[in-house]
Amino acid sequence: MSEVVTEGLGRFDVLVVGGGIAGTVAALSAAEQGAKVALACSGPLFGGSSFFAGTWGLGLVGPVPGGETDFERAILEVGQGMAGPALVHALVSGIEPGIEWLEGLGCRPRRARAATEREFIPCFDHAQRDWHGLEREAFREAMGAALERSCVTAFPHMELLAPGTFFDRSHGIVCGIDAKSTVLATGGFGGLFERTLTTPENLGAAQAIALEQGASLVNCEFMQIMPGLVAPVRDVVFNEKTFRFAHVDGVPGPGATALLDARSCHGPFTASRPDREVDFAIAAAGDGGARVTYHLPGELPEFMRTYADWLRRDHGIEPGDELRVAHYAHAHNGGILIGADAAVEGAPGIYACGECTGGMHGADRIGGLASASALVFGRIAGREAAWCGAERPTAARRPLRAMASPRAEAALTGLRRTMSRACMVFRTEAGLRSALDSIYGARERISAEAEGSDDARAIAATRRSELALEASEALVYAMRARAESRGAHYRADVPGPDAAQARPNALRFSPGADHGEASAFGSFAAAPVALP
Repeated sequence: MSEVVTEGLGRFDVLVVGGGIAGTVAALSAAEQGAKVALACSGPLFGGSSFFAGTWGLGLVGPVPGGETDFERAILEVGQGMAGPALVHALVSGIEPGIEWLEGLGCRPRRARAATEREFIPCFDHAQRDWHGLEREAFREAMGAALERSCVTAFPHMELLAPGTFFDRSHGIVCGIDAKSTVLATGGFGGLFERTLTTPENLGAAQAIALEQGASLVNCEFMQIMPGLVAPVRDVVFNEKTFRFAHVDGVPGPGATALLDARSCHGPFTASRPDREVDFAIAAAGDGGARVTYHLPGELPEFMRTYADWLRRDHGIEPGDELRVAHYAHAHNGGILIGADAAVEGAPGIYACGECTGGMHGADRIGGLASASALVFGRIAGREAAWCGAERPTAARRPLRAMASPRAEAALTGLRRTMSRACMVFRTEAGLRSALDSIYGARERISAEAEGSDDARAIAATRRSELALEASEALVYAMRARAESRGAHYRADVPGPDAAQARPNALRFSPGADHGEASAFGSFAAAPVALP
């Protein structure tokens, strides 16, 4: 079978894939070790979920002085047995040094003026933490200058198709970047769904490629599902802190006030608290969304006031306006399994950080830890990849088959519909099996109709759909393997938790499985794993 002839873009010590917080931090961290660094990203530099325009900024939390042990304990408790102690320790111990490092670059995260208000207790947490607001423009300005000073070579609009192989979206050609080690920092799986509060490019391609290289995925069934606006504007995050001042159509009457007050303490849906009834009502309202009306106090708390000011300025929505709210796919708590050194288990020479990874978060995740994880493990991944590249050069980039299918783009549209119907709040065995049937059918059609091609755009579209289908199959398989309801994962046919399943599952390709011809049981094997 013929292969695509790729244009080489140079040789580097470290290749970082991803232009968000995790990727840019990793690139600078590697450059600080003296490595020659390439930074490739599918969109513009400083893009992806980190710079999603549907909210004002990013929360970043760390331990208060002397509170490291309590914070680690809280993360593990909220994770409900799904997070690794060594990974959690690495995360918590790296937050404050990471913030100091950012400040040294000239990026000073915002501090809360009214830090004792209940709104500054992070989602799912029980206590105040050291809260910071990471503003995108300040980060972009400081990090951009630092990357330029460090001579990091940026390759924007480069879509990862295989190890070291990219589709240059600007010029419509396939390119190759050679490096001794690679850092994956490409975000999660949100683009596999019709409604998402991330960028649509987040199709889980790097996770699928990591699986092909021998890696495992962990905790992928725990996807954060967030309420977002569908009217009067769409694709905007809903401030859950306002639930306690709201009426939501469909929420049961006598206990509605208590349920909405409890629901205001966390943004993502969880099956582990009684206030899940609020999310059930929102899900039952369908694509048109549930109607939300307000009875606001005269003086809004600081956290809510910041959101209200942003909503008024950017979208013309006043506090108290009627809203329509529906569920959106957001961040993932799971992904590529890494160690505390950010090395990808089972794939030598590959490191990963940010939302494409798993193990430091669990069934639920304390608010503000996504940004913290990107910062901490981005620094670790860049440093370790630079050291690895200096000591153990890795294999050359993988070539790409010169094959294209006319059904590739339509398959991706259908896949998003399938995932949105079967894998949001309400999941059942029957629905998940039906989703797998759809995924297998799409894969077979693409394979059957693929022909040799020299059209780079068609080849890239076909590979993109193949990777998205592979990533989706992994997600659905993980959801089927967890036949219980826990944290962000709700099985309507098994609505309670099972103590015997209070451990993470590692997902990898079954030995001998043909990745293009899945059996009725799927291409994957899932087994309990003890996380570091």
